[in-house]
Amino acid sequence: MKKKIVFLTGAGMSVESGFKTFRGNDGLWEHYPVEQVASHDGWLANPTLVNNFYNNLRKKLFTASPNRGHELISSLEKEYEVTVITQNVDNLHEKAGSTNVIHLHGELAKVCSSDNPYDKRYIKELTPEHPDVEVGEKAEDNSLLRPFIVFFGESVPMMEPAVVETQKADIFVIIGTSMNVYPAAGLIHYTRPGIPVYLIDPEDVYNPNNNNFKHIKQGASKGMEELCSLL
Repeated sequence: MKKKIVFLTGAGMSVESGFKTFRGNDGLWEHYPVEQVASHDGWLANPTLVNNFYNNLRKKLFTASPNRGHELISSLEKEYEVTVITQNVDNLHEKAGSTNVIHLHGELAKVCSSDNPYDKRYIKELTPEHPDVEVGEKAEDNSLLRPFIVFFGESVPMMEPAVVETQKADIFVIIGTSMNVYPAAGLIHYTRPGIPVYLIDPEDVYNPNNNNFKHIKQGASKGMEELCSLL
């Protein structure tokens, strides 16, 4: 039976792909207050601004490619059962070939009904050829199409399946997240006692004071190369 590795990935995972971080000081969001473009209240106040912001962001996503770190995570599926839990809204894990990805904060390549965001009948996947949502464009339930993103102040419905996967992990790996964004940061508390926990991040972002914890102080690609040599 294959061992199970669970990855928790954050914005630092995608930096080498040119998809900059949410909270970094060179981030995509520096020209817009977060509450304007990434909150439920912001959406209600100015859906046109939010729609256009995500149209622009989506174009950047469609030109981004997975980096070596994404590819190495995908390659581990040959020897391990791999689940990726990501805080990222990009689809770079899937582009790299990962087959079991849980998106905690939604998916930028998709749009949904603003009245029923999780009703699969109204979730629509956009393409590089047609990346934009027109201002005022409606879902099939006649509500405005909105980005399939968990805005600040909204619940995180995929947290429950993420907890279930974390509880089954034989190895838990954290890449490129400050461990400050809850509820995702709380996932580590659901790991079984005594399993190896790895953090891949060039910064000292987290230290659980745990004998089974190892910090690999590298970016995503070099860090994954080192991890693969240790497994």
